[in-house]
Amino acid sequence: MWHSILHSFPVQLLVLHFKKNIALVAIWGLLVLVLSNNFGKVLGIPYLFLDPEYLNEVSWIGFFMMGIGLAVFTMAFHMTTYIMDAARFKFLAVLSRPFIRFCINNSLIPLIAYLVYIISIINFQLDNELESNWEIFRYIIGFLIGNLLTFLFLFAYFALTNKNFFLMFTDSLDKKLRKTKVSRANVIKRYKDRKRALDSVGTYLDIDLRFKEVRPDLSQFEGNMLLKVFDQNHLNLFIIEIALVAIILILGFFRDNELLQFPAGMSVMLMFSILTLLVGAVTFWLRSWSTFAAICIFLIFNNASKTEIMNRPHSALGMNYDTEPAVYNLNRLDNLLHPDTIQKDKQNTIQILDKWREQFPEEEKPKMVLITCSGGGQRAALWTLHVLQQIHLVTEGKFMKHTRLFTGASGGVVGAAFFRELYLRYMQGENIDLTDAVYRDQISADNLNPIIFTLMVNDLLIRNQKVEYNGRKYLQDRGFAFEKQLNINTKGVLDKPLRAYEEPEKEALIPMLPITPLIVNDGRKLFVSPNSMSYMGVFINRLMDEGEKSQAIDFMRFFREQDAEDLRFISALRMGATFPFITPNIQLPSDPLMEIMDSGLSDNFGISDALRFLFVFEDWIAENTSGVLLITIRDSEKILEIEQKTPPTIFQKLVTPLKNIYINWDNVQTLNNETLYNYMKETTPFSLDKVEFEYSSKDYLEAKEQNGLDDDVTIKELEIQRASLNWRLTSKEKKDIIDCIGSRQNRDALKELQTIFEEY
Repeated sequence: MWHSILHSFPVQLLVLHFKKNIALVAIWGLLVLVLSNNFGKVLGIPYLFLDPEYLNEVSWIGFFMMGIGLAVFTMAFHMTTYIMDAARFKFLAVLSRPFIRFCINNSLIPLIAYLVYIISIINFQLDNELESNWEIFRYIIGFLIGNLLTFLFLFAYFALTNKNFFLMFTDSLDKKLRKTKVSRANVIKRYKDRKRALDSVGTYLDIDLRFKEVRPDLSQFEGNMLLKVFDQNHLNLFIIEIALVAIILILGFFRDNELLQFPAGMSVMLMFSILTLLVGAVTFWLRSWSTFAAICIFLIFNNASKTEIMNRPHSALGMNYDTEPAVYNLNRLDNLLHPDTIQKDKQNTIQILDKWREQFPEEEKPKMVLITCSGGGQRAALWTLHVLQQIHLVTEGKFMKHTRLFTGASGGVVGAAFFRELYLRYMQGENIDLTDAVYRDQISADNLNPIIFTLMVNDLLIRNQKVEYNGRKYLQDRGFAFEKQLNINTKGVLDKPLRAYEEPEKEALIPMLPITPLIVNDGRKLFVSPNSMSYMGVFINRLMDEGEKSQAIDFMRFFREQDAEDLRFISALRMGATFPFITPNIQLPSDPLMEIMDSGLSDNFGISDALRFLFVFEDWIAENTSGVLLITIRDSEKILEIEQKTPPTIFQKLVTPLKNIYINWDNVQTLNNETLYNYMKETTPFSLDKVEFEYSSKDYLEAKEQNGLDDDVTIKELEIQRASLNWRLTSKEKKDIIDCIGSRQNRDALKELQTIFEEY
């Protein structure tokens, strides 16, 4: 029995894949790890598959489309391995529907992935606390229907077009060859010889799912004729491959239609399918030269990617890329930080502060509030907005009147900018309830589907479509897809040029909110604000010493001739929230091109910018305020448990240095910020206090204590339930973020703010 199993066609194919097609097996292995929630959970990658969202809703339709995507990827795997390996198994050529039979026997690896996926869906959705288990059943049925329909369509095509040996050579094949009687002894000898061969196939799984023996007289059929059968089959497979790529390219022209914006998980499956099919296509056409050709193609494209045609910049909408680019060199940077320039910008900001001071009685010195918001994708955006809503509620709307500056990074600034815009509209007389839950739904609506869809249909193949904004045309990319979706989610309230906030800030109607992305070229910050802030580019409040490197570049002054004031505000938000590999780095019109990336790398919490602002204006603050209150909104724990170290493996020793840098970067920034804050608190001529809000697993534990959480559940285990770092949140993650405001620390912070503002 063991020998029979070992020489069965499914097992022999599995062994062949592990010996020869390890890259394809690795893709399936990675997929299984993702589907089983064992890879990419921090970034929320498994949730793209386990909780697919279509048209901003998780429903059976999303799972139906996931069924299509996974079926296409499965067929891509079958087609590619058939093209590469089917000729090794000549018995297929004399069978009817050889490709379909190959797929049945080649399904061990996909079957494992399918079982893992279905079990993982059930476990995830049960944990998601749906209203009814019937919903889970609908999800599974939707997935299976999408899967089945795709397989039926493709198999019908192959059944009609693929031919076997006898159908192809009926007219020319000598009829006697098929009728020749082979002696029983000769047949038995050949059968025994094949059984002794290590890689021989004795049985195969037929369409009726029963094992049948391979005929032993294959040597009577001419080898070149058998190969022609496979070549004809390969051509049909290649036609399907071309059709799939063509369909995806065509979809790129209709990507603005939200009905065609597939769930992100489906888009990932289609991208994997294209890559897998390309392997089969290259093998089909180039045979033994395929590896050499693949290396040459890669080298050619790698070098060609530096050309202007293939390396077109990711633009910031509103900017003028047609005029003379801004000169970007050290001499220009020094000129922009001339003492007169710095003094002028300081004076303009002091006028804004004077306007704010006039809103309070002359004899009453107000408390100045600065709010810092940490980065963290959509998780940080929702958490920041929710905290600001709760502060507005407990202070009866007083805190925004006292707030003069928002600082931060990435998603936190997106949430703060959304709240600030709503507050501005409220101050201008619109009937807006700033604490309405609808705004939380808007800021937390899916942003990822259009990004991944655009990456698949456009950015990976060819960026050929343009969008018009303020009379100028810009190339569309997945960054624009992010902007468009954010604009749709927030009902267009943020879709305005940067200059639209100049007067509201000057009149002190709203706080200043500089967006501070990092400049890849030289490590400086770029301060994007409608009112120039060149004073943030020097460490001390005076002329720079000779040899001192400027800390930042003022966007408005640097790009004045490139229409900096027309920059789309949503583009500015994206500049500070360029999630690696998801939204591309923006290139600005300078010579050389200035490349911008996520601001979280330099200061993910915004503390250093807030303290720098206090230092620059400490004399004015000491004279005109009763002190400063710093409100920090973090989307992570400030104080972490010490991790128990275990003996590392060799692989862990290799990746640990990079992993430690990534994991501890927030810790390093936190420690530096604490040092700066304590120094400022001791040296400033005014009182400086701090109130902190945290979204963390520890907060989650404290918030759930009253609900009878088991004592055996540790903080480490609860970290698994922490919302992912992504631009898409599941319904449970949204609920966890909202509930976190009820933790002991956050409740105490709200009470402290309520007490502080009762006297105003």
